[in-house]
Amino acid sequence: MDWSKGYTATFYASFVDPLTWRDIERFEIVSGKITHSDSDLLESCDLDCINYDQSTERWVRVWMDTQQDGASSHVALFTGLATSPDKDIDGTLINTPVELYSVLKPASDVYVQRGYYAPIGVSGADIVMQLLDVIPAPITAEDYSPQLQSAIISEDGETRLTMALKILEAINWRLTISGSGEIRIAPKPTEPVVRFSSLGNDMVEPQVSVSYDWFSCPNVFRAIGEGVSATAKDEDPESPLSIPSRGREIWMEESDCDLSANETIAEYAQRRLKEEQAVNTVISYNRRFHPEVNVGDLVALLYPRQAISGVYEITKQDINIGIGVTTSEEVKAYV
Repeated sequence: MDWSKGYTATFYASFVDPLTWRDIERFEIVSGKITHSDSDLLESCDLDCINYDQSTERWVRVWMDTQQDGASSHVALFTGLATSPDKDIDGTLINTPVELYSVLKPASDVYVQRGYYAPIGVSGADIVMQLLDVIPAPITAEDYSPQLQSAIISEDGETRLTMALKILEAINWRLTISGSGEIRIAPKPTEPVVRFSSLGNDMVEPQVSVSYDWFSCPNVFRAIGEGVSATAKDEDPESPLSIPSRGREIWMEESDCDLSANETIAEYAQRRLKEEQAVNTVISYNRRFHPEVNVGDLVALLYPRQAISGVYEITKQDINIGIGVTTSEEVKAYV
């Protein structure tokens, strides 16, 4: 499939067997919206269905079938846990809104034991997989996960999911969820997964909203951890956020820093300064659907007429299901 070109699409959903993680029964949907974000659960979905059986919680998968010049595809868009508290009845026709939660929901509903901690020197990914084992979805991890450089101790009200996310942040890894609901534990990306350009693979609509929030961005970052501290400063005269360019210092401080493997406190401070400065440019746009692009991924954008050129991190994404499928996306500059 060439996702930059037109195609016809139809949609349906199916119930999923939590033991085998396979489809077991199809049902029809009218419309829906899938939301990906940087929240703890990462994603959710709202569907409008006809005559949906709402007697119990069910695992549900949303599918899209496409046709394009003789080629076809069968794409899973979302898999999650469904609840349906409401219904509208018109004669024999029952219109049921169905709310789907992320596959991560079971891990957010279970607290860790009081006093739980992840010890120093263990594989971060191994601990995360143990914490998420209450989820029926398949979970895989890349090899050679960094070891924890310091112990991570749970807090009151800590769930298996929030603890897992703390560990991932400490090793600078992340969770991703495929349309079929499979969870992947892997390093955060450093290269774009796709390039959108007016010169080729043009999938972005021309109406683009750009927001510059320079005022709150720091140019000095102080990191404090385990009795040591380090301060990173942006003193680049070519940077619009730097101390020379703005004529003043804007500080940010973070204590109890969780360092990645072999990362020094000075390297951590420099990394966090770049991350905080990356929020200065936020771009919103609509584009054609692409199955391999999700929140947390990096995309390269090259649209000279809109003065947009660079690499951006996706922070929010809405996939609208109806007659066709469109994607509304929000990105921030990646440094």
